[in-house]
Amino acid sequence: MNVVRRVLNRGLLAAACALSLGLPLQPALAADASSPDVLIRQLSLETLESVKTDKSIQGGDLQKIISLVDGKVMPHVNFQRMTSSAVGRFWRQATPEQQQRLQDEFKTLLVRTYAGALTQVKDQTIALRPLRASPSDTEVVVKTEIRGKGDPIQLDYRLEKSGAVWKIYDVNVLGIWLADQYRNSFSQEIGANGIDGLIKVLTERNQKAAGGKA
Repeated sequence: MNVVRRVLNRGLLAAACALSLGLPLQPALAADASSPDVLIRQLSLETLESVKTDKSIQGGDLQKIISLVDGKVMPHVNFQRMTSSAVGRFWRQATPEQQQRLQDEFKTLLVRTYAGALTQVKDQTIALRPLRASPSDTEVVVKTEIRGKGDPIQLDYRLEKSGAVWKIYDVNVLGIWLADQYRNSFSQEIGANGIDGLIKVLTERNQKAAGGKA
């Protein structure tokens, strides 16, 4: 999964930048999930404020950053859909228990990787592109561009409307959707060792990360 990890690390660094827009600090607001572009913008403001004002986060306290990401960002992510998309056709073959294990371990992996990326956010800024969607749409893409040193980084979000709110279910970095990248790697692991084999790999990786070994 080394290729996937490299793509993911770059993607989540970009996503972390996106949620630290470089916008002026304002009082923290409850994220408004009734509009997809407003949701992305408000999550960015809240995350930026926390990163800028919390000395332990600035000092690289990973557990504090994990709590920030898990509390502010992850409630706005549809992990069931993201996981099923990454697992692909094998998702339907998994038992309900295996599906839940996959979702839990995948979420832990993403939260820790995202939190690690957030520690690298410096002076990057983001440009939000105009949202091209109609009021009746239930799935949209919010397109953004990360600007800092070097070439701009394309970062797009896929969001779906669930009831009256919007949730993120995939991220595109430089034209690559992360769920697609995971699907290739996950399929190889499942083909070799079954669904339980993939669960074992994800669990071991998360345990090593929690122990400071990765």
